[in-house]
Amino acid sequence: MEYTSYKVVEVAVVTDEELEKVINRWVGEGWVLDGIHFAMRESSRRPSMAFIVFASNRNEAVKNHM
Repeated sequence: MEYTSYKVVEVAVVTDEELEKVINRWVGEGWVLDGIHFAMRESSRRPSMAFIVFASNRNEAVKNHM
């Protein structure tokens, strides 16, 4: 499958529960998890924000939103 559409979701509260909630929501709508990028602060070991990237075939995405 060729992925032609992408969705980026910003997550401000970076916990395992919040990441699971976002991932399960969009995967449930037919998107495929493509990656997670974390924004870090120098003063903390924990990420301050996460960006979750999903991909979808454009034709399938159009069908799902009709």
